[in-house]
Amino acid sequence: MSFAASALRSAAVPRLALRSALPHAARAGARRGYASAAPGKGSNNGLIFGLLGATAVGGGLYLYARPDPNDARTVKDAASPKQVDYQAVYNAIAESLEDEKYDDGSYGPVLVRLAWHCSGTYDKNTGNGGSNGATMRFAPEANHGANAGLEHARNHLEKIKQRFPEITYSDLWTLAGVVAIQELGGPYVPWRAGRKDGNVENCTPDGRLPDGDKGADHIRHIFYRMGMDDKEIVALSGAHALGRCHTDRSGFDGPWQYAPTTFSNEYFRLLFDEKWQERKWNGPPQFENKTDKSLMMLRTDMALTTDPAFRKYSEKYSKDEGAFFSDFSSAFSKLLHLGVPSAQLSEPVSLKKVEDQAPATA
Repeated sequence: MSFAASALRSAAVPRLALRSALPHAARAGARRGYASAAPGKGSNNGLIFGLLGATAVGGGLYLYARPDPNDARTVKDAASPKQVDYQAVYNAIAESLEDEKYDDGSYGPVLVRLAWHCSGTYDKNTGNGGSNGATMRFAPEANHGANAGLEHARNHLEKIKQRFPEITYSDLWTLAGVVAIQELGGPYVPWRAGRKDGNVENCTPDGRLPDGDKGADHIRHIFYRMGMDDKEIVALSGAHALGRCHTDRSGFDGPWQYAPTTFSNEYFRLLFDEKWQERKWNGPPQFENKTDKSLMMLRTDMALTTDPAFRKYSEKYSKDEGAFFSDFSSAFSKLLHLGVPSAQLSEPVSLKKVEDQAPATA
């Protein structure tokens, strides 16, 4: 079950190093970046998809006030593929991913988290929430504990919005998540345009995102409300392949795998191949690997190995990256379209990875 540090790295690094040598610079295998949610009273903070805790909102961009109809942040109508070159938007986001001054050198993980958090608020019982609205532009939702630190992602995408003013924030944020997954080595993710931006009245209540310090029952409660099943829950949890937790956001600390800016099935492999122990520290409950104590797992992560139904899929993904990529692509695409009326959406937009746009050479 447990690997020595040298054996673990010899098994994981060559494959990831090969990916990091691919043409697009965004795959920097040795870097770290991403976050998870912090446990807290009365607020949700938790799973990868970046569930962090804190209440500061950065940049002064997100105000709790009835929006001015002339403010670009209140645009409601979605732009069609005929109005926006979505491949050009994709490329602009891809070009902006690498930044040595931010976190571990890539904005990719935090963009995945933004896409996840603006979509994962959907409630199938009430029909509200989801990616249609981009209501995290406003203080009620921007200040939810689970969204701490996401001002970095929102502010980063402002320069893209300025270049392509016709695109809605709702489409931009979800598209950015697709870009990050694809450019960091993950599978193609089907994406459709057509989301509309809402007003402050459309903000969802706090508490709809997972807490990282909870178990299987909590995970199901959160994801079943969205309309996800057990397989989709485990597949989406695999996004923890990207990034790390930050003590100044969630209270949790550390990356899930050794190459956290490369999307792979290493997260699942490490869940089973490493031995995990509770970390003794002053922070919230989390686990550390015994090999070198440089990696972490949350209670929600460990639930994927202890719950029989979750374990079945986790073991499968730890051995079969192709199966993980296929199931993740479907689940993540479903997540990004939650809460958007189908009649409002375009046909799937063909979005090529940067490496696949290069002309073929002899």
